[in-house]
Amino acid sequence: MMDDFVSGALQVTASDPGDVKVMRYQWTGRSNDRQPGKLLAPFFSRVLADAQERKVGVEMHFERLEHFNSSTITAFIQLIQDARQKAVSLTFVYNQSLKWQRLSFDALRVFVKGDGLLDLKAV
Repeated sequence: MMDDFVSGALQVTASDPGDVKVMRYQWTGRSNDRQPGKLLAPFFSRVLADAQERKVGVEMHFERLEHFNSSTITAFIQLIQDARQKAVSLTFVYNQSLKWQRLSFDALRVFVKGDGLLDLKAV
């Protein structure tokens, strides 16, 4: 069961891409919380458990996200590590024309391994 997530100005909406191999989430608004991991961790945990049970990958779309702070990157790193432990493939899709997104997601490239479990797509 795909859940949405809302916290303050941040909204993560589950969408059905019509592809049985992936669960898609669209991020909008702003992630400004000082400890976003506390809020996002339970959501990420449910997403990964659902993906593992359904044997599908997870796509997180950030193209329409206005901003996230550096603390949010820490939550993404934890998500990447948890997804890898559960062997759930994870794709982050971002807008490379937004400098802050390009810089943030380029910094996450160090977590891309040859296992195919993390993909960073610039659009």
